[in-house]
Parts: sequence; structure tokens; C-alpha cells
Amino acid sequence: MLLVKPTSRAPRPAASHRDLIVWQKSMDLAEEVYRASRGLPASERFGLVHQMRTAAVSIASNIAEGKGRNQPRDYARFLAMARGSARELDTHLGIARRLKYLRDDNLAVAERLLDEVGRMLTALMRRLTPL
Repeated sequence: MLLVKPTSRAPRPAASHRDLIVWQKSMDLAEEVYRASRGLPASERFGLVHQMRTAAVSIASNIAEGKGRNQPRDYARFLAMARGSARELDTHLGIARRLKYLRDDNLAVAERLLDEVGRMLTALMRRLTPL
């Protein structure tokens, strides 16, 4: 499992989804998406804004729900859904970029967090379901 920031040399397993660094980063990402999407046109309120926010929230939600499962395979399945939502959000951010709806600095922060969360999800999935 992706672990809590270690206080000693050996990392310890996360007791709760709130302890997971990937969940914490995904919450930062959701917050950034909400902040950045405020700048989109009002005409996108029920379109791109809604889609972006839903995908961002889905990442954190699936990580939390998966952590609550008893079986590593179930947990990995929810992490795969979180990763799918991350890819969806990446697409929404790309559309917002093409339409010049978001400032480059807002996009850069969101894309950096999204990349980091994506890598962490992949690493955690590999630990849960080794080949």
C-alpha cells in the first residue's frame, strides 16, 4: 500500500485512506480543479466545469472506497477506476487548454498534481497485484 510519510526509516502501512499520500494529493488536485474551473465561462457550468469537478472528486473518492475494501483485488479495482478518472480529467484539462479557458499557471499546477497522482496510483496498483 502507498504509505504515510515515514516518521521513522521504515514506512508504515496506512491505517485509513486519510493517511495515504496519494489520497492527500488527490484532494489537493480536486481543490485546484475547483479553484481553476471558477474561471471557465458560465456557459460551461453544466458542461466542462461539471465534468472536470466530477472526475477530480472521483479520483479521491475511489481511492477512499478502495481502501475500505477487505481484499487487495477489490482495492486495486477501485484504484483502476481512480486512474481512469485521472485520465478523464487529463482530457478535460486538455480541452480547457485548447479553448484557452484556463490560465497556464492554473493548468500547470493541476497537471503537475494529476501526473503525480497518476504515478502514485500506478505504483500502488502494482504493489497490490504483483505480476
